Amino acid sequence: MSKIYIIAEAGVNHNGDINIAKRLVDAAVDAGADAVKFQTFKAQNLVCKNAGKAAYQLETTEQAETQYEMLKKLELTEKMHEELVPYCRERGIEFLSTPFDVESVDLLLQYEIPLIKIPSGEITNYPYLKKIGKTGKKVILSTGMSTLDEVRDAVQILKNEGTDKIILLHCNTEYPTPMCDVNLLAMKTMQEELGLPVGYSDHTKGIEIPIAAAALGACVIEKHFTLDRTMEGPDHKASLEPHELRAMVCAIHNIEQAMGDGVKRPSASERRNIGIVRKSIVAKRDISEGEILSEENITTKRPGTGISPMMWEKVIGQRARKNYKADEMIEL
Repeated sequence: MSKIYIIAEAGVNHNGDINIAKRLVDAAVDAGADAVKFQTFKAQNLVCKNAGKAAYQLETTEQAETQYEMLKKLELTEKMHEELVPYCRERGIEFLSTPFDVESVDLLLQYEIPLIKIPSGEITNYPYLKKIGKTGKKVILSTGMSTLDEVRDAVQILKNEGTDKIILLHCNTEYPTPMCDVNLLAMKTMQEELGLPVGYSDHTKGIEIPIAAAALGACVIEKHFTLDRTMEGPDHKASLEPHELRAMVCAIHNIEQAMGDGVKRPSASERRNIGIVRKSIVAKRDISEGEILSEENITTKRPGTGISPMMWEKVIGQRARKNYKADEMIEL
């Protein structure tokens, strides 16, 4: 099984503060994530000034403010990018950020990012998809709110423009996602129908679902995290805290080891148990030499260092080659 690429999604949980952003990088490093991901956008290019907010955003931010006003406070400025990219390099973790508009794609390309992450909301944004396709960069495509046909269409646009390295992330965009709406098997459906590697971007509470996704074959796991769930902002409440992120990463790595190669055979650690736990054919009672061996005088007991009970039919009917005490192993 290939190594699962784990993205610690900082998103907008920096609250527009570079110091919080750097602490998020530190927390991602400490947790053992492969990458820390932010979100790059200019509110004026992303949303109309009178656009309303999602229900979960109304619950976690000021109800009177518009979506534009909320997002304006959460922008990752160009200056912050200039500090964060080298800071991530110093800390030994990949810097990623999701561009939410065409201008932000150009900004991120300046930093030689290893891939472009497309958010669920842009999967039907034709000019945006064309722009990213032309970069030829590896793409991770989130598919929240999408039908299979919409995913197929987006993939085709990317491929037509020159991008052929695409990973699909199954996702649900409700924060937090109700367990009954996760539909984790849709991840496998996309893999089978579109022939592309798949992963999972999680917005549920807790860490069970990304761990399950890892067991189902996800090659990428993305999970929101925060320094403190009680902080002000739209996504903190549905995010993991650092100790939970660390537990998730550890669990996913355990799953990677546990999946194995699929060949059914005794493992190295259990071979020593074979002789102890399996059984041998032994004397049920004292047996005299020459006596015919039958179900009346032989049985099976541990240890398994003698004749295997799988030889039972061959042993039955033979004559005892010597005298046996009860529990003594039968010899042929």
